[in-house]
Amino acid sequence: MEFQPATQSPPLLSSAYRHALLEAIDDGFCIIEFIDGPHGPLSDYVHIEANSGYHRHTGIEGIVGKRLREVEPDNAQVWLDIYGKVLLTGQTVRFEQEFKAAARHIEVSATRVGPVEMRQVSVLFRDVTARRRTEAALRENVERVQLALEAGAIIGTWIWDLPSDRFSVDDGFAAAFGIPAERGLDGIKLDELMLSVHPDDRELLSARIREALARGGAYAHQYRTRRRDGRYYWLEANGRVEMTPDGIPSKFPGVLIDIEGRRAVEAERDRALAALRTLNETLEQRVEERTAALLNAEEALRQAQKMEAVGQLTGGLAHDFNNILAGISGSLELMKVRLAQGRIGDIERHLNGAQSAVKRAAALTQRLLAFSRRQTLDPKPADLNRIVAGMHELIGRSVGPAIAVETIAAGGLWHTFVDIGQMENALLNLCINARDAMPHGGRLTIETANRWLDDIGALQRGVPPGQYVSLSVSDTGAGMSPEVVARAFDPFFTTKPTGQGTGLGLSMVYGFAGQSGGTVRIYSELGQGAMVCIYLPRHVGEGGVDDLALPEESHVPAAPGSKTILVVDDEPLVRMVTVEVLRDLGYSVLEAEDGPSALRVVEACQEIDLLLTDVGLPNGMNGRQLADAIRAPRPDLPVLFVTGYAENAVLNHGHLERGMQVLTKPFAADVLARRVKELVGEDDPGGH
Repeated sequence: MEFQPATQSPPLLSSAYRHALLEAIDDGFCIIEFIDGPHGPLSDYVHIEANSGYHRHTGIEGIVGKRLREVEPDNAQVWLDIYGKVLLTGQTVRFEQEFKAAARHIEVSATRVGPVEMRQVSVLFRDVTARRRTEAALRENVERVQLALEAGAIIGTWIWDLPSDRFSVDDGFAAAFGIPAERGLDGIKLDELMLSVHPDDRELLSARIREALARGGAYAHQYRTRRRDGRYYWLEANGRVEMTPDGIPSKFPGVLIDIEGRRAVEAERDRALAALRTLNETLEQRVEERTAALLNAEEALRQAQKMEAVGQLTGGLAHDFNNILAGISGSLELMKVRLAQGRIGDIERHLNGAQSAVKRAAALTQRLLAFSRRQTLDPKPADLNRIVAGMHELIGRSVGPAIAVETIAAGGLWHTFVDIGQMENALLNLCINARDAMPHGGRLTIETANRWLDDIGALQRGVPPGQYVSLSVSDTGAGMSPEVVARAFDPFFTTKPTGQGTGLGLSMVYGFAGQSGGTVRIYSELGQGAMVCIYLPRHVGEGGVDDLALPEESHVPAAPGSKTILVVDDEPLVRMVTVEVLRDLGYSVLEAEDGPSALRVVEACQEIDLLLTDVGLPNGMNGRQLADAIRAPRPDLPVLFVTGYAENAVLNHGHLERGMQVLTKPFAADVLARRVKELVGEDDPGGH
């Protein structure tokens, strides 16, 4: 075995040598590394190394790995300013500072470690709390003596020679303790002086004197003594115990200060504070009672506003649905009359009218669900630039030739995760609103952008901080007043004449954006046009889908079927219509009214190729639970959820498993046929 020469230093990178070196330092030592945090660049630092002296001088254990804002959140900026300057300038600093988390004062020397890019600062420190307290006590005694001298309050002095236990006092001291002056000059014993101290103060006074003799240094204590008139008066003794180099007390000189007047003032002050506290408590009780009354009044006002909003909502719904029902009822009545008359040629016209009214009712329901954030969404990764480009022609036709449509597509636009059909509806709604704001023509601008929302920007928009994709629609129309902007998203609120708008367009956009994790904001001034901006969270993952919209009216021919479909719906009429449509297409159809009966059907007939179920089912099992139970032994079984109102949580917020789709009521027979055909996975339902 070879030994290195004694003069050769251990390697600098040796962890054992480094540890031994740090532990040899009695002072506290640590290395901190600045990091970027929520408060900005270099807004925090982490302790990456420390010796055992750190614990000795602060009382804090396990500091390595902890951040400053975790250890001392309320005073973090003070340390960041000091050490940040060391990091940026490279200059060593020495200072004293209170370490509030440790309740100590420390004396510090801080130096940058390496280049500024390392972001590291070394800190060497020691606990100087005891010294600071001694200095503070000494300063306090000096200040008291100076104040007493200025006020003429010093009434006596003493010198206590500790080795000989000779206690010499002047005339004023002797008078304060009610003893003859000549006794003080000859020297008296401490026990004799204690006889003049108030009985309630003797034990504490003896303890304080023993403490001063044990530690040395400054001494101050207040107590009462009996004077020659037999009454007790308050005084304060101030002195200092002098120690020999060996740490033995040698002399204890001091002065007596008359504080009787001051104590009287303090007593009066205490009485006044007690009275003030009583008054404050009474006042606080009154304030609490008044606040409770105001809160009750505000709650009553909110309830009244809610009832007004409900009244407005139900009134608007009744108006629109009565119009729709009148169209459906009238069309059905005319069809009945024409059938009785044998006029079959007129049936199709009335049938189309009824179907048109049904579509209007479905659209109104979807807008209501969008506003309440309860519509069933089918979100996918989407490219807003592609959606805007695909709708450019439709938007141009919708707004008319008097309005110039301009699109500004951001380069490198992030994807977002939305229901593409609802996104298209929202965009079309905004463009139609912009058209109505420009009756004499103008310019409509559709713009996309990537947005970083910091804490302030996100708070202003009511969303979490982060990355967002924005889609804004701007017009050069009449603009909106602040009062109109404040109410623009309210359901059924509209500035259009009666019969020219339902007041659900913007509320639908608002609800859709909120349900998608984003928000909508309006920026407008009267006479300056308006901009409505949708903010949607960035989606990090696979790219957007290429097929932005599927044909909704494609016809699927009927064919003899070999595929078996289980239809589950608690509404008999809907179930009957669905079963007849599927049988007309050539499928073999089984039916059930709820989850338990559907499970019994599955037990009796294992050859099922598709489950078509309503989401909201009675008797303790919803459609999603039914699908999970049936798919447990058959995970590849296709499922088509059909719903008119489904809480998104039931459908896992649109994140469905492979082989699952959602169809919203009401639906056309062709749409149902196409969805079923896609899920059973063959071109011909009959297998031909």
